[in-house]
Amino acid sequence: MQSPSTQRLFQLSYLRAFVTLLVVIHHTLLAYMTIKPPRYSFTGPTLPWAAFPIIDSVKWPGFDLLVGWNDIFFMALMFLVSGLFVWPGLKRHSAGMYIRRRLLRLGLPFVIGAGVLAPLAYYPAYLQCGGEPRLSSYASAWFTLSIWPAGPVWFLWVLFVFDCIAVISFKAIPRAVEAMAIRVCAVSKRPMLLFLMLGTISLVVYAPMSMRFGSLTWWSWEPFAVQASRVLHYFVYFVMGVCLGAFGTETEFFARTGKLARGWWLWCIRSAAMFTVTIVCVRFGIATGGRIGFAFSCAASSLFVMALVIRFARPWRWADSLSANAYGIYLAHYVFVIWIQYAVLHWSAPAFVKGLAVSLAAVVMSWMTVALMRRSKLIARVV
Repeated sequence: MQSPSTQRLFQLSYLRAFVTLLVVIHHTLLAYMTIKPPRYSFTGPTLPWAAFPIIDSVKWPGFDLLVGWNDIFFMALMFLVSGLFVWPGLKRHSAGMYIRRRLLRLGLPFVIGAGVLAPLAYYPAYLQCGGEPRLSSYASAWFTLSIWPAGPVWFLWVLFVFDCIAVISFKAIPRAVEAMAIRVCAVSKRPMLLFLMLGTISLVVYAPMSMRFGSLTWWSWEPFAVQASRVLHYFVYFVMGVCLGAFGTETEFFARTGKLARGWWLWCIRSAAMFTVTIVCVRFGIATGGRIGFAFSCAASSLFVMALVIRFARPWRWADSLSANAYGIYLAHYVFVIWIQYAVLHWSAPAFVKGLAVSLAAVVMSWMTVALMRRSKLIARVV
């Protein structure tokens, strides 16, 4: 029989895998939304293809809602989940060793992802923009871009910076960090209070950034990019994850019979309600309401997904494999998603069918590829 700590550890691994699946689905469905940017030149002053690499002629409004809901919370939740493992990691390793391990785990994949996988992934976008199919022409166009689109691996360099801030904080102000963790863990015993705390703090840092830079602006320094309005918002979720994981997985918050997990259906309702409020505010141009809705919708949806996985996750061989390969799938999926989207452009199927088929194919192909590559012990050490 599994110990509670082992059981909850696999639940967190499954949570990370589930969020990775949300990432794959999100990038797949972008091609089939009704809201699509115009197609400009590949080397134009703006690069909408960096966010929407492939634009299919078929579309389904349901995907607009799914992508909109997913966009509100899935990356914030990924930062939170990543933060859960920081405190245990710093207990096992010295600060220097921890940073070196994170540099290997995050830095090397970032270099490969930005330098190799991103150019490979965006080639179909170049073709759809009317580029000549010769690789030399593509290379010439790529090196004239105003920035270096890195794709989803932007998450890695931001996470590494957050890790470094965490290490510095542990060394410089250990008592303050511990006091904050104790406070957050105490609040987590009452999930509704945690929701209000998370939503409020998120709003305090998100609203000024959104008003100053807009909700869609990205800061870019070659391959180093981050969404300006959300960078502090992501940091809040990372810190919350660090605090929630400070005392291991034995706390009630991670228990299958805890208040959060038992109330999963209430969090489903709250998530839907907050998302509805956000959509209505955005639809009618209520900017302040939209920002408030974003912050609290993100908190509600994150807690809903966490409650759902903690409550219903059970050991399963296929889920174990998916969990073990989740990081590699995150790194590799973008190549498969874009190339499959491009390959089925002329497939006369409804957008709903295409979206499901491409999502499934991208997950399976990424999963198989990563599983085969991880048979190498060297690769398995990194991903």
